[in-house]
Amino acid sequence: MRTLRLPVDVVLERVPVANRWIDASWRPVAVIPVERAPAAGEPCWTPRQLRGGESAQWRFSGGDIELHPTEAEGYYLTLSSPQQVVFVLWRASEDSSPDDPPVFPVLATVSYNEAARFLDAGEHVDCVPMHPLIREWVVPFVAEHYRPEPRRKVRRNDPFAGDAPEPGRDDRRKKS
Repeated sequence: MRTLRLPVDVVLERVPVANRWIDASWRPVAVIPVERAPAAGEPCWTPRQLRGGESAQWRFSGGDIELHPTEAEGYYLTLSSPQQVVFVLWRASEDSSPDDPPVFPVLATVSYNEAARFLDAGEHVDCVPMHPLIREWVVPFVAEHYRPEPRRKVRRNDPFAGDAPEPGRDDRRKKS
């Protein structure tokens, strides 16, 4: 099976929150296609601070979006939705230094089904608007690999269907 990869950067932003228990939350704000692919041995999702302070932003480089033929239905669902998005799976870092962000992206995907599986598993998955270049890259792949399942005739679940007598036949038993 052929797998396609598109190198992308992910931007995560710290959002101040007026809450008793936490002072901020994190969210992805952009998935940006880039021209260079990560070099072999280069760490994935290398952070670089764009803005500091209360609303800090970090750009993580070195990741990619992968397209697999088996996920074509999920890509189709994303493209056919009113707002096309890229889903970002991200996690909090347990051992971050003061100079590093406390969160990091794990995966960027355009598959609705894949994102749903991660949400079902309890992961942090948020969506960001899809960049037009990503959409242009996904559309031909979906056109080539997605085939809707044929519709099957639905049989109603009628509990009394087997009890009805056949036409022209009297099933009443004679009592002796």
